Amino acid sequence: MNDHTTPLTRRRLRTWLRILRLTRRAENHLREFLRSECDTTLPRFDVMAALHRAEKPMKMSELSERLLVSNGNATTVVDRLEREGLVQRVASESDRRVKHVTLSDAGRARFEVLARAHEAEVDKLFATLGHEELDMMRTIIRRMEGASQ
Repeated sequence: MNDHTTPLTRRRLRTWLRILRLTRRAENHLREFLRSECDTTLPRFDVMAALHRAEKPMKMSELSERLLVSNGNATTVVDRLEREGLVQRVASESDRRVKHVTLSDAGRARFEVLARAHEAEVDKLFATLGHEELDMMRTIIRRMEGASQ
C-alpha cells in the first residue's frame, strides 16, 4: 500500500470497477440483442443514431468525432450502410470535394424501427429503477462529468 492509498481511494477504485463491469455487461447485452433480434450491429446502430440526431448531413470527421471512433472505423460502417441504401454521401454545397453523409429515407425508416426496439431493451435493463433512483444516478453522473473536465 502506497502513501496515497486510503480506504476512500480503494472504495472509489472498487466503485469504478463495478461501473465498468456493469457498463460492459449492458453493452454486450445490447450488442447481442441488436445482432440476434434486429440483424444489425452496435456500430451500425450508433452511426445511424448519430445521423438521425443530426439536423443536416455531416462530414465524416464530425461523425467519427461524435462517435469517438477513428475516421477509418466510421468510414467502414458508412460504406456498408451506403451499399445497403441506408445512408448516402452528398457533396458539400461549399466544396464539391468534401462529402457529407446522411440517412436515406430507407435508412431513416429502418433506424426508427431499430430505435424503438433498442429503447424497449434498454428499458428492460433499467426496469428495477424508478424515477427517484434515476434522478439520483443522473445527479451523480453530472457531478462526475463536471469533475472530469
